Amino acid sequence: MENGIQGTLDELGTPLDQVTFVVFDLETTGGSPAEHAITEIGAVKVRGGEVVGEFATLVDPGRPIPPFITVLTGITDVMVTAAPRVEQVLPSFLEFIRGATLVAHNAPFDVGFIKACCQAGGYAPPANPVVDTADLARRVLTRDEVPNCKLATLARFFRSSSEPCHRALADARATVEVLHGLIERVGAYEVHTLEELRGFVRAPTPEQKRKRHLAAAIPSAPGVYVFEDERGEALYVGKSGDLRTRVRSYFTASETRPRIREMIGIAERVRPIVCATGLEAEVRELRLIGATKPRYNRRSRFPEKVVWLKLTDEPFPRLSIVREVKADAATYLGPFTSARGAEDARTALHEAVPLRQCTERITPRTRRSACALAEMGRCGAPCEGRQTVGEYGLHAEAARSAMEHDPGPVFAALQARMERLAAEQRYEEAAVDRDRLAVYVRTAARMQRLRSLTGIPELIAASPSFDGGWDIHVVRHGRLAAAGVMPRGAHPVPYVDALVATAETVTPGPGPLPAAIAEETECVLRWLDSPGVRLVRLDGTWSTPARGAGRLKGRIDRAYQGLEPRQRREGRPLT
Repeated sequence: MENGIQGTLDELGTPLDQVTFVVFDLETTGGSPAEHAITEIGAVKVRGGEVVGEFATLVDPGRPIPPFITVLTGITDVMVTAAPRVEQVLPSFLEFIRGATLVAHNAPFDVGFIKACCQAGGYAPPANPVVDTADLARRVLTRDEVPNCKLATLARFFRSSSEPCHRALADARATVEVLHGLIERVGAYEVHTLEELRGFVRAPTPEQKRKRHLAAAIPSAPGVYVFEDERGEALYVGKSGDLRTRVRSYFTASETRPRIREMIGIAERVRPIVCATGLEAEVRELRLIGATKPRYNRRSRFPEKVVWLKLTDEPFPRLSIVREVKADAATYLGPFTSARGAEDARTALHEAVPLRQCTERITPRTRRSACALAEMGRCGAPCEGRQTVGEYGLHAEAARSAMEHDPGPVFAALQARMERLAAEQRYEEAAVDRDRLAVYVRTAARMQRLRSLTGIPELIAASPSFDGGWDIHVVRHGRLAAAGVMPRGAHPVPYVDALVATAETVTPGPGPLPAAIAEETECVLRWLDSPGVRLVRLDGTWSTPARGAGRLKGRIDRAYQGLEPRQRREGRPLT
């Protein structure tokens, strides 16, 4: 008779029917823990399929609840007026979850808010194991069974007695029933312990295992890789210094992103594009994403959707938000990723310079009644003939200078307004002005840094490569025109001349970005700033304004880093 060896309890794991789960849900004023706050917490403690406790409370977020959030959740400002603040609620919640496994639907969102609150309150972040029912559902349910893995969809699928309604406790109760349904499903995969459950989500999917052969022919070289479907359509574009190693990682347990795992299930091939240097790979990735718009990439898919703040070219210029930079005499500030950012910058500039804010075209012969801004001293009323083109032109020139050279007057005007609002205890209004100023200064600093490079007809620079040679790049008007590697010991002059001769011809267009998107020029600038880079040849000058926005951007960035969440809401002046 053979002697059996009994495993320890640690080796066996914790049976799922003996695990205490705390299933919780949060309602918040928005999606970012850094900028928004909790309005409600709901949690249900379950063990062995039975509810053993519940935790529910409204939370005063310390700020107005946005109207669209009220429409979504039904939680109003009046409802949270008498509610405790999160710092009062947090100790009780941490005690409620002690020793339990946390469960949430789209757990990174809810756990992220709890961790942010712990950090702000001086508590250690919870180290509880976490199970995400959304991730689990994506592993065990097919598209034939559910069209998506939203909580409401899963609650209907598992016939939950609690209907999700964007209220914390109701959603937590529904998630409990979804969790129990999913645990029954994973039993078919021989998942019976907590450790097996957590490992099951992290393990490679059958599709990942089945498609490992797609990485077999990928070379070990820097470049770009394109996942394509059966029709050759780009699904996802990425870059790497070692294509073979990076592409292989998509078919291992280390790749846990749900959308990428879904993409792998659709992919039929991986197309490698070998590049001479890492910078070329980074730039080619951006260009390919912008050109093919792969549905599984999340960034840089629509570079054409940026907006600009334009000081119009007319007798009495005004600030306009536009999507196109034209070859005119107008002045442009940008690019902004959203119209809201451009609107914030326009409001900031209007605070410093009394430009007209009407939209119709005005000529020296225009005569009509002035608006209320003239009576408030915020416009010189050229529409009534109170200002000549020359007199108004002084304001237009001040705006042009603030946009292109020195944003100091805008900074001073907004800072004075913030100090006045703070003195009147109108903190939220001051916070809005502070954020507008930050948008303005950061955008101006970015544009000035980009223009320092886009104004150069040709720049050639080199950096040492790992094998003792040199990575050489030709940049024209901020666009990467050529990339190559000069072998160790080669004579540089003929090699550089040959690279320049074969480089892309770049015809600059109008505006601050005449030849490339902002992200490409920023890639080039980051490479130029990296250690060991040497300028080989420069056609023109490379400089930024002496009193440019960069000096103020550093001040703003430091101030934001030093602000606690409550201070951010209260709009403390930037010192």
